[in-house]
Amino acid sequence: MNNDNLILKTSNLTKKYDSKLAVNNLSMSIKKGDIYGFIGKNGAGKTTLMKMIVGLTLPTTGEIELFGEKNLEKGRRKIGSLIEEPGLYKECTAFENMKRFSILSETSDEEINSLLVAVGLGQVKEKTVDKFSLGMRQRLGIAIAMLGKPEFLVLDEPINGLDPEAIKDIRDTILRFNKERGVTFIIASHLLSELTKIATVYGVITNGVLVEEIRAEDLKNYCTSYLKIKVDDVEKSLKILKEDLLISSYKVDGNTITLYEKVELSGIINTMLVTQGVRVSELSINQKGEEEFFIERMGSNEPIN
Repeated sequence: MNNDNLILKTSNLTKKYDSKLAVNNLSMSIKKGDIYGFIGKNGAGKTTLMKMIVGLTLPTTGEIELFGEKNLEKGRRKIGSLIEEPGLYKECTAFENMKRFSILSETSDEEINSLLVAVGLGQVKEKTVDKFSLGMRQRLGIAIAMLGKPEFLVLDEPINGLDPEAIKDIRDTILRFNKERGVTFIIASHLLSELTKIATVYGVITNGVLVEEIRAEDLKNYCTSYLKIKVDDVEKSLKILKEDLLISSYKVDGNTITLYEKVELSGIINTMLVTQGVRVSELSINQKGEEEFFIERMGSNEPIN
């Protein structure tokens, strides 16, 4: 991979608290323009990794590169972040909060207003934050993270605890910044159903270990329909399927054949087998879902929300 196209690269990154490994030998890469969905259950190590990226905590061992360089001070000037809850001045208005946080970035009032409009708070910029809903505070937190026109945004559970309408607002804001401003994102969440609507690549973490990195298009190919056929003669059935339909992508488990191709020909396959003397006791089309994929990677039977 061309390092010029890398926003973040970690190599064997480890964070240890006493005897607990919060992040264990983690190596990951995020390309420019990606929305990286960082998936893991609570306590998996997502927040610890993000804190190391932005400099809120130091790694025990391992390396971080930002924008192709090991000069992290320089790279972190191009990062915006929202980790855990935004630290807002509740007695101040949305605009006043933005002004306070913009001191270091020297952002103009015009740009502040533009950001507030972009996150859907333009009409309530003079409203004090103590009157904001949780979703409005989260959107303000993202606007603050965007001060200084960062190229990389680090968001930790930005939709946790929000209602469906607020979740959609946050999702639309992320997509808008990604498409219109070219911002790269890493978004940590345990809400798989929401990440799959925006992520271009996924990283799965469990017990501090990155167990999988997969691009969205590859996940889509994995989560395809398949045909399960229960027969009385597996050997004869496979011979028919291979010779007559050129089937090559399949799995056998006892008396059940699982086909990963020609699923749309289920009726023809059933007729073909029966007319040639095979007894078919079960034939069903199934869908391997994204949730199943991630649960397998995390080694848990607990559902992902």
